[in-house]
Amino acid sequence: MAHLLGCDDVHIEYPSRRLFSALSLGIDEGDRIGIVGGNGDGKSTLLSLLAGSIDPDSGRVIRRGGTTVNMLAQADTLDPASTVRQCIVGDMPEHQWASDARIRDIIGHLVGDISWDGVIGELSGGQRRRVDLARVLIDDSDVLMLDEPTNHLDVTAIDWLARHLQARWPKRAGALLVVTHDRWFLDEVCTSMWEVHDGVVDRFEGGYSAYVFQRVERAAVTERAEHKRRNLMRKELAWLARGPQARSTKPKFRVDAAESLIADEPPLRNVLELRQTAMTRLGKQVIDLEAVTVRFGETTVIDRLTWHIGAGDRIGILGENGSGKTTLLRLLQGALQPTSGTVRIGSTVQTAVLSQHLEELEALAGERVRDVLARYKTRYEFEGRELTPAQLLERLGFESAHLPAYVSTLSGGQKRRLQLMLILLDRPNVLILDEPDNDLDTDMLAVMESLFDTWPGTLLLVTHDRHLMERVTDDQFAVFDGKVRHLPGGVDEYLRLVARRASEPSDVMPGGAGRTAGVSERSLPRAEEYRLKKDLASSERRLRTLEAKAETIRAELHDADSADYAALMAIQERLDETRREIASLEDEWLRISELLG
Repeated sequence: MAHLLGCDDVHIEYPSRRLFSALSLGIDEGDRIGIVGGNGDGKSTLLSLLAGSIDPDSGRVIRRGGTTVNMLAQADTLDPASTVRQCIVGDMPEHQWASDARIRDIIGHLVGDISWDGVIGELSGGQRRRVDLARVLIDDSDVLMLDEPTNHLDVTAIDWLARHLQARWPKRAGALLVVTHDRWFLDEVCTSMWEVHDGVVDRFEGGYSAYVFQRVERAAVTERAEHKRRNLMRKELAWLARGPQARSTKPKFRVDAAESLIADEPPLRNVLELRQTAMTRLGKQVIDLEAVTVRFGETTVIDRLTWHIGAGDRIGILGENGSGKTTLLRLLQGALQPTSGTVRIGSTVQTAVLSQHLEELEALAGERVRDVLARYKTRYEFEGRELTPAQLLERLGFESAHLPAYVSTLSGGQKRRLQLMLILLDRPNVLILDEPDNDLDTDMLAVMESLFDTWPGTLLLVTHDRHLMERVTDDQFAVFDGKVRHLPGGVDEYLRLVARRASEPSDVMPGGAGRTAGVSERSLPRAEEYRLKKDLASSERRLRTLEAKAETIRAELHDADSADYAALMAIQERLDETRREIASLEDEWLRISELLG
């Protein structure tokens, strides 16, 4: 494979710290590299260095002649007076970009909901981000560098971006470098990983999952080496103290595969045990919505929703931007009254909200971290042991040097972790998480997930991070047209439903260039069409019956005696079996729908 880009013996130092020393890296054609590391470890600086945006203090960046590089930075440099069209396609004639299927695809998926003549300065931060990403993707380049490209994208757009990058170049052409905390995305698009830490870059083969395995394997090797060294020192001390008779050998441990590395790890969480504890803290009623409708003017956002949320439920909520997720969260926490219908919140419910925008810390901005900790006498149970507030904060990546800092001077990631700690120490029994992954790196996300694994309460999560959604929640629901639909097939089922809705006949491009979506027209025999429609109607009736059955079993589970572990397990098994039946039937429904076109 031909070499495209790299750096040799690079040194970068800022007044407060040294980022890199004697760093040498190479990027070849066909590389698809994911970059991870802690906040502030230099991931964005590394991209900027390789892109030529900054110069090293010493050493050099080497680029093969004719190699083109394009980069999406974290902060855009779009002209606020320009239009969306000018920023994305510039002076390119309309017939040129409108006739290019690749460009149409990028525009349609990233900025199809933004006015083509809209002024950049009038757009929201998320809209500007999508305009900037579209601008970068439309340009052809040999090396594409993306710094947090999934920010402000929903699950559907992230799925599209992954597929776009997979197909962007032939297998052994082009190169991709991406910095992101979205672990599902890293697994989908990357074939190797770079971990930036302590001024060095460690390289790993494979995507994020392979990287995690190799890190655990390397840690096991290091731990064994350290354990062996400690044993040698203890033996040496014993020999000095008691003589040669103390000399002995210790059994050696050999790691053969990933299973060996995780053999002693218990399951992520004991669902029934957590549900029992949650019932003890919450009682039988948590949140019940009966025929709830919410309208703003003439717009119906929630339409006659009936939903029962019980003790210990761990629910993920999916939906496109503007679908009503925020309205739904406000209903569930009692912050919004419905236009009609009833919202009943149990008398023992204590709700806490981890919001996107860190409003909870504004009142603490002028205080030092250590003074905030001093107010909390409670302890938090984590992995079978109790932690003080300071110990919990240490688990969340704070060091003793951070304790004298004022809250206002903390980084975004540090504020997010402090916010989470304060919420957990308040001991709520219903936790609403609205994009909790903002500003957190992959290691901190893993720590946060471990904290949630042992948290005994009802959890509701809104996130565009697919890995986080599937890791933390047990059930996923989608908000569509004011309805809330259960997704037995999880995020994959949601993406299938979104794709089906998007395949409706026409798709109008910005700037007036219309096109017809690629929906094939089938000509079925009338008898076959009649049979399929009959099967579809039958599937829909059976689905409604099974969903009603699942809701009845859920209610039975929530009403059961929390001390009767065997009964709870039997009910849970019936619920799991019903969910499997629903998932199988929904697959059949989708198959018939596709045949009908």
